[in-house]
Amino acid sequence: MSYRYTVDSHTYDFPDLKSLLAKASPARSGDYLAGIGAATYEERMAAKLALADVALTTFLDEAVIPYETDEVTRLIVDSHDAAAFAPVRHLTVGGLRDWLLDDATDARVLAALAPGLTPEMAAAVSKLMRNQDLILVARKCRVVTRFRNTIGLPGRLSVRLQPNHPTDDLRGIAASMLDGLLYGSGDAVVGINPASDSVGALTRLWRMLDAVREHFDIPTQTCVLTHVTTQIEAIAAGAPIDLVFQSIAGTEQANRGFGIDLALLREARAAALALGRGTVGDNVMYLETGQGSALSANAHHGVDQQTCEARAYAVARELKPLLVNTVVGFIGPEYLYDGKQIIRAGLEDHFCGKLLGVPMGCDICYTNHAEADQDDMDNLLTLLGVAGVNFIMGVPGADDIMLNYQSTSFHDALYVRQALGLRRAPEFEAWLERMGVTDADGRLGDGRNALIAQLPRLALTA
Repeated sequence: MSYRYTVDSHTYDFPDLKSLLAKASPARSGDYLAGIGAATYEERMAAKLALADVALTTFLDEAVIPYETDEVTRLIVDSHDAAAFAPVRHLTVGGLRDWLLDDATDARVLAALAPGLTPEMAAAVSKLMRNQDLILVARKCRVVTRFRNTIGLPGRLSVRLQPNHPTDDLRGIAASMLDGLLYGSGDAVVGINPASDSVGALTRLWRMLDAVREHFDIPTQTCVLTHVTTQIEAIAAGAPIDLVFQSIAGTEQANRGFGIDLALLREARAAALALGRGTVGDNVMYLETGQGSALSANAHHGVDQQTCEARAYAVARELKPLLVNTVVGFIGPEYLYDGKQIIRAGLEDHFCGKLLGVPMGCDICYTNHAEADQDDMDNLLTLLGVAGVNFIMGVPGADDIMLNYQSTSFHDALYVRQALGLRRAPEFEAWLERMGVTDADGRLGDGRNALIAQLPRLALTA
């Protein structure tokens, strides 16, 4: 089906839905690299106006990637909940925007709607929204998950403690881990991006993380971010794995580039569930995404990168994860050129994920060859805090010495919590107070606490 819009006697033609979505997308370098972005501001606005008049039911009839050739499309179509979709079935994309912004559309209504929306619907409506619209609607969405603590409650912001080390040195990782805990970070997960990929070296990391967690009786979860097949092997060998990690994308071909498919991800989730390590819930997956991943694998099928990203959330939703985060500026300026594009993408991803019922966090980050700096990250951090993001990253000094990119620090988490009155996950908050790290109001103490007192008895060998 083709689409068109006339502006001052000039008619813009869009041959299919994926072309219309691409031309309506805010400017970003990845879409231009793919040759699918709007050529002019006028063409982009014409596409937005045409998109606003598209009926939501169109997305059920016209797949941007064919059903027969893509298992993510099949997942989207086969799992669509017609009953949940019924309240908005009569709307256009523009009408959905107005409906989402209506005061009567609250958290309960949005939670009920989530199974009825497809990723393409979410991506489409996001393209019609200003940043403030993305923030306002995302703030109304609540996705709560549980493993050893509860993440995503209103007024709460969690932090992934990211104690990476370039040689996987146990003492170096433990030092960064304890540094983060003393700043009150780590309630989302303590997660390491390892330098090694051998099962033996990785198992030492899992055992060390688990030893520290058990030594201090920390109500959180740990994760080593290696390939899902390695984690399945390690589970079979008895490694103490809490969360299973995997990067995912929005097309079957891109996921094959990661060495995964839906069957493998389901197998990994079943393996983690069988361990029964959660104490307050069974959300056992940690998934990461990022705009541009399908394009970088030449697996985007002519679909714009933001719509591909939204399709990854259908994969995430299927797996009922504890955490999903968009690593928004990590892939580089070839896909998100500067701070403006990174900020917009982060708000889009958070909005689309939450709207689809996914527990979204964000690695608010950039690479050193992007036209961005830490002030841009401060802006995105603040905007996502207002929007109700579930979690952010906590990296020592905001500078990851293993992955060599810039993210957010333990201090940044303190800033946004203080500025916006946000608290930690309740179980973790109670533990910090019990250990004397924070007071009853969540403020850091003077360093004289049980965490420091117990350090001499902590064994780091595994």
